[in-house]
Amino acid sequence: MTETAFQMVGGRVTLDGREILRGIDLTICPGEVVAVLGANGSGKSTLVRALLGLTPLSGGKTLMYGRPPAKFRDWWRIGYVPQRLNVGGGVPATVREVVASGRVARQKRLRRTNSADRTAVAEALEAVALSDRASDPVQSLSGGQQQRVLIARALAGQPDTYVMDEPTAGVDAESQHLLADTMARLVHDGRTIVLVVHELGPLEPLITRGVVVRDGLIGHDGRPPQPEGDCARPGHQHVHPHAAGAAAGPLSGWQGEAP
Repeated sequence: MTETAFQMVGGRVTLDGREILRGIDLTICPGEVVAVLGANGSGKSTLVRALLGLTPLSGGKTLMYGRPPAKFRDWWRIGYVPQRLNVGGGVPATVREVVASGRVARQKRLRRTNSADRTAVAEALEAVALSDRASDPVQSLSGGQQQRVLIARALAGQPDTYVMDEPTAGVDAESQHLLADTMARLVHDGRTIVLVVHELGPLEPLITRGVVVRDGLIGHDGRPPQPEGDCARPGHQHVHPHAAGAAAGPLSGWQGEAP
């Protein structure tokens, strides 16, 4: 049986009495680069958080590498990049310290930081062009730079799969192109990438599959024909017939805002 990175069957999420996801079936396989697109409030960020078990399902199930989130133990395999960096009170953390926290899932209890950890952190900082800011308080960075810190934290963990929730939102063009270059190297290494985005910009050439969320349902999925298993390859346009607006047909190009 083909391994899957994520699998959701009949996924439903209800928050504050409102149904955000209304029955999602989605499979993401190793090596795919999937863009999750949709209008504001469509449920796309809720979808990826539910895939990770960060938002509980009110119905259906989700699996991470074949196991439900509550029983998943190989967290080193997943690198999550949230929408923003939480920099609360207390002792200010440096950029290096935040990035180094990405190694925690790979460290056994009480194990001291070793040369592999230091090398991974240094390489992650270099990948996002923040080596010269490593000792600076993360609060002193701009929003775009803080987003790059979050990406570096995920890179430092050297996971199999990266899940990024709107990594280009509110960041400058330079940071977007830097992210595209970093992602290109990950794709070359066969990593799985799931991105929540409004529009692809410089990331577009890297995307192998687009999933558009409309009103809590999947309205479009760029799944090609698959002779074996249920994993996708690029090149086929498929509209989920049960989704709202499905009669409009496949979307032309990769557009984040669903009509």
